Amino acid sequence: MPEETDADGLTVGQVSARLGVTVRALHHWDQIGLARPSLRTAAGYRLYTAGDLERLHRIVVYREIGLGLDRIRDVLDDSTADVPGALRAQRKQVAERIDRLQQLSAGLDRMIDAHERGLLLTAEQQAAIFGPQWDPDWPAQARQRYGDTVQWRQYAERSASRTPEEWQDIADAMTGFERALGEAMDAGVTPGSPEARHLVERHREVFAAYFPLTRQMQVCLGRRYEADPEFAAHYDGIRAGLAAWFRRIIDADARAHGIDPDTATWQ
Repeated sequence: MPEETDADGLTVGQVSARLGVTVRALHHWDQIGLARPSLRTAAGYRLYTAGDLERLHRIVVYREIGLGLDRIRDVLDDSTADVPGALRAQRKQVAERIDRLQQLSAGLDRMIDAHERGLLLTAEQQAAIFGPQWDPDWPAQARQRYGDTVQWRQYAERSASRTPEEWQDIADAMTGFERALGEAMDAGVTPGSPEARHLVERHREVFAAYFPLTRQMQVCLGRRYEADPEFAAHYDGIRAGLAAWFRRIIDADARAHGIDPDTATWQ
């Protein structure tokens, strides 16, 4: 049934359309006594007068700047209320919210860049941190090859919040591990020994700075270290034959954990 109206007031529906406020909100404000219609028709329909409409306009204005309904009631009804003080307090809250949103926006920009670029470091920073042998094109090549994997997303999430100093710590940790790896091979550490298994576990811990590395994934990675010419050249540049020895100690550790290295998959 359509709402009745007369020349002295506006119906709830008409006020809703005029102010852009939902009928539900108007009913709620009526129920809590914040903005009650002054008139009713003979059939009991609410009617808002010009004075009611003016109060509603003020409520809408204060609500749009973020004041809560209780604070709005004070501003409208308490003659002793410090309205400028309330507005200043609200302005401070808005400024703080804007600051948080700007920080969120900056964080989103970094996350997008990290997913698209991998490393959020300049070529100069990369060379300083990872050494002169580092190729700044490697992150782009890695994204092209692995960009649709879970591991790339995990790597990007870590990279987005990482500082150059943190990357330096990671590079130092990897360098320290590789030094220990070469020293262990020189010392005659055998695959499957406690010393070798400790090194394999340490590799997983250091590598976790990029993304979590399961033992099966580590087996796949160890075999790539030996088979890929660039990786093999890197490890064999530390010690002749280190790439193959590294793969063997990873395989032995995998077998100790019930994993067949010959059937291990990237999972």
